[in-house]
Amino acid sequence: MNVTLRQLRVFRAVAAGRNFSRAGDQVGLTQPAVSRSISELEAQLGLKLLDRTTREVALTEAGQSLAARLDRVLDELEQALADTHDMASARRGKVRVASSPTLSANLMPGCIAECARRHPEIEFVLLDRIQKDVLDSVRAGEVDFGVVVEPPAADDLYGETILEDPFCLILHPSHRLATRSSVRWSALDGESLVLLDHASGSRRLIDDALAGHGAHCEVRQQVGHATTAFRMVEAGIGISVMPALAVPPAGLQALAVRPLVPRMQRAIMLVHRRNRAPSPLAQRVWRLVRETVALSPSSRSPPHPVRSTPRTK
Repeated sequence: MNVTLRQLRVFRAVAAGRNFSRAGDQVGLTQPAVSRSISELEAQLGLKLLDRTTREVALTEAGQSLAARLDRVLDELEQALADTHDMASARRGKVRVASSPTLSANLMPGCIAECARRHPEIEFVLLDRIQKDVLDSVRAGEVDFGVVVEPPAADDLYGETILEDPFCLILHPSHRLATRSSVRWSALDGESLVLLDHASGSRRLIDDALAGHGAHCEVRQQVGHATTAFRMVEAGIGISVMPALAVPPAGLQALAVRPLVPRMQRAIMLVHRRNRAPSPLAQRVWRLVRETVALSPSSRSPPHPVRSTPRTK
């Protein structure tokens, strides 16, 4: 049956007042429109609800049965619709966001601070997790959305790119490549590397870039955190390829940072379940993260070469 909410409201008004004109005034329709709406409802139900004469309107047995239940049903439906509508203007609540470690450390603090400044009534809860766990949290509905390095294509996720983050080379200032203002990927061929492990969303992209430029390298160590990789580079274990966001804004005190060319980058994305739109409150935080990142220094300029002097022992 294709019964509309308007048809039910019109019938309720007619049943209450037993008059088409007064019912029309109540629901904002002309008398012919009221009559047409009742006829359409009766046609959908396959029976008469009203007996109409020139002098009165009377409910049939079916009409009495429907009218007796309709007030409660419509009241509950209208309350449900009103509650849902109120969600669109909700301004207070908790929004849970999962983010991979490099992004948690270098992008999310500014977003959380901006949310506290602009929307103090929203509690921004950050879950700092490796990329796979972030994606699992999004898929399970544990969080409202995630902030990740571009994941492999997935039909169940919707993603929006908010930042392009280039890769750079981290090396000891005494290394032969440190004399260059930029380093070609192919120049890494034969070098020993210290890289993030495969739990990082960046590792897949780094491996692809190295292979694509013919750089066959020995991976000496695979670590979970950029800081660990930096200390290993300082110790002379190898050189490292890192996303620019992993480099502190002030640079690395004992290491050199060089852009890699041609420029290869990772996309930083916001993701949510494709068929489950975030709540209106979460959508406000989504927009805030996007806007805050767009205004951040990391979104406006690539990393510049940084020359450092080794610490004296």
